[in-house]
Amino acid sequence: MLDLEKGTKILFTGDSITDCGRDRKNISDLGVGYVRNIASWLLLECAELELAFVNTGISGDRAKDLVARWDADCIAHKPDIVSIFVGINDVWRKYDGNDPTSAEDYENNYRLILESCKRKLDCKIVIIEPFVLPVPDDRKKWREDLDPKIDVARRLAREFATVYVPLDGIFASASLRREPAYWAYDGVHPTIAGHMLIADAWLEKTALLR
Repeated sequence: MLDLEKGTKILFTGDSITDCGRDRKNISDLGVGYVRNIASWLLLECAELELAFVNTGISGDRAKDLVARWDADCIAHKPDIVSIFVGINDVWRKYDGNDPTSAEDYENNYRLILESCKRKLDCKIVIIEPFVLPVPDDRKKWREDLDPKIDVARRLAREFATVYVPLDGIFASASLRREPAYWAYDGVHPTIAGHMLIADAWLEKTALLR
C-alpha cells in the first residue's frame, strides 16, 4: 500500500498511545510504544534506505488539539508519510470531565488536519482507528460515544487516507486469545503486547514489510 524511497520521513502523531513517554525536547526520541516498534522493524529491514522517523504525539490530546499544533508538529517536519491516531480522548473527556466532543466536531477537526496535509504536503496518510476494550466494566458504556467516531474515521479514510488501520476490531479479535487487559490494561493504553499488536497491524496494512 505504501512505498519507501531513500530518505523517506515518517511522522506519527496523536495522543498518549503515540506519545508513550517520549522526550519532547528530543525530536529523535520515539517513545517506548508502537512507534518505536515500527521504526525498529523498518530500520532493520530497510537499513539501506536511511529512513527518518518523528513522533509528535502528546498525551491527552483530542482532535482539536492536533489542529492547534498542526503546522508546528506536522507540516514543519515535511514528512512523506503522516500517521494519525486520535479519538479516544474525544470520548474519554465526556466521562471523566463532562467535556464531550460531538461526532460532528470530531469530524470537522479531523478534516481540518487532513485537508492541511493535502494542501501543504505531498504525503501519504495513514489513519489509525481509535479503540476501547471493556476494562474496567465502565468502558462498555463508552461504545455509545466511540462508535460514531469510528464511523467518522472510516469515512475520512475513504476520502483522504492511503491506508486505514482498523484497530477496534483487531483488539476485539485479539481479546479472544487473551483477556482484554492483556492487550490494554485500562481498556485504552496498550500493554507491551498491545503496542506490538498495533505495530504489527500498521506494518501489515501499509505492506511496508512484504
